Amino acid sequence: MDSLEQTVMPDATELAAMIRRKEITALEAVDDAIARAQAMQPKLNFLVTPMFERARARAKSGTLSGPFAGVPYLVKDMFDIRGVPTRWGARFTERAPLPIVSCSQVRAFEAAGLVIIGKSALGEFGWLPTTEPLAFGPTRNPWDLERTPGGSSGGSAAAVAAGVLPMADAADGGGSIRIPASACGLFGLKPSRGRLVGDQHAAGGIELTAEHCVSRSVRDSAALFAAMERAGAKAVFPPIGNVVGPSQRRLRVGYVCESIGKQQPDADVRTGAESTAKLLEELGHSVEPTVWPIDGGALVEDFRKLYCAAALDVMGLARLAVNPRAIAFASLALKSVGLLPRGIGREPNTSELEPLTFAMAEEAAKLPAGELAKAVARLKEYEASYASWFALYDVILSPVLLAPPVPLGYIAGNVEVETLLARTFGFADYTLIHNIVGAPAMSVPLHWTNGGLPVGMQFAAQAGAEQMLFELAYELEAARPWAQRRPPVFADGKAPRMHT
Repeated sequence: MDSLEQTVMPDATELAAMIRRKEITALEAVDDAIARAQAMQPKLNFLVTPMFERARARAKSGTLSGPFAGVPYLVKDMFDIRGVPTRWGARFTERAPLPIVSCSQVRAFEAAGLVIIGKSALGEFGWLPTTEPLAFGPTRNPWDLERTPGGSSGGSAAAVAAGVLPMADAADGGGSIRIPASACGLFGLKPSRGRLVGDQHAAGGIELTAEHCVSRSVRDSAALFAAMERAGAKAVFPPIGNVVGPSQRRLRVGYVCESIGKQQPDADVRTGAESTAKLLEELGHSVEPTVWPIDGGALVEDFRKLYCAAALDVMGLARLAVNPRAIAFASLALKSVGLLPRGIGREPNTSELEPLTFAMAEEAAKLPAGELAKAVARLKEYEASYASWFALYDVILSPVLLAPPVPLGYIAGNVEVETLLARTFGFADYTLIHNIVGAPAMSVPLHWTNGGLPVGMQFAAQAGAEQMLFELAYELEAARPWAQRRPPVFADGKAPRMHT
């Protein structure tokens, strides 16, 4: 068996086709990805738990089927895989019992034929738009090793951008698919609430988190989306199947450059947004300025209250005997992490969680009685105003971030809390509304700064309109291709070995 090197790295769709054509075996595809992971891990720190031998055993089992049979994959370390630690980026989880079953998302990945080679890094409990957990150290951006790959799905994004594998798992509770996709020059679509298979993670009574992936090609994302759609009685929306190309439909595009919190993006981001608006017009779409149909400042404040309440639950302080008013709003962390039910059974000490998590929990504990419920009610009211926007527009264009990826250490869990939260919302607030109202939105890599940093553009639609977004993404991908852009740190730029 010889190897044939190519200069073009196949996406997941093509890699699966190569395996079906017997140009490469599933084991060879997995071994190649493992070799790239081992080469890139010391440089990028994207991998929390390797599963290499388990992946090899699955790859050579002869039982793989599905659209991505044999394709290597990473799962974000917030989802349970039977017998593998789920760390959530925290020291506190080190002694948690191992999961005895895999979560529904992981079971769906495996049904699609994906071979999981490990678990990817996230920031502690996914609070921040960066990936710098004190428990595991910072994940680095392959476009600039001194900058963040975004977060919280930064481990997956760094690995895909660096050519370790063609796509990887991501989850988005406030931008955590779109932000790392923007920071790493990838495609990332956050689905509508309840659209795909998986547990939706509730924060204060609002299901914020949706899972999908980050990828180099639109077709990989669309095909995985089709494989993960809920069907039958569990379907929230009619399934759209695999969207395979652009539409001839011309869209009404609303363009907003100011952020939800009424901030202006930096010059590089504005240049990218204006260039994208011009591109849309050249493609025949109509574009006109618009404004967010919400009180952005109030939204950010109420969103902060939900996240602080989630930190309180992680601390175990929402148990009835300690804080009876918080228990009524079972949050993201207590429901999805399940630390106390899993058997840790105690509150963490100050060495086991980052200062930010403690500060957020303390802030939530000081909320007046009933304030969290009021915040939830106010946030739910935005669904109607957001939906009314789409009587005027088919899609909304905005930046994903206020700035290109920030330096490491700028947004990290050990920064003083008020400074940290100001920096957080000064970097990323365009993405919050879509989680609150349950609408789809995608980051498309359409701009790079003069210094070579990627800047994603966000396209959002009304709930259930993913088909339109995928069709638009295909059109933009053809008009301004990005998949073959290579960051300075890249695995090797070669395709997997093939039989000759």
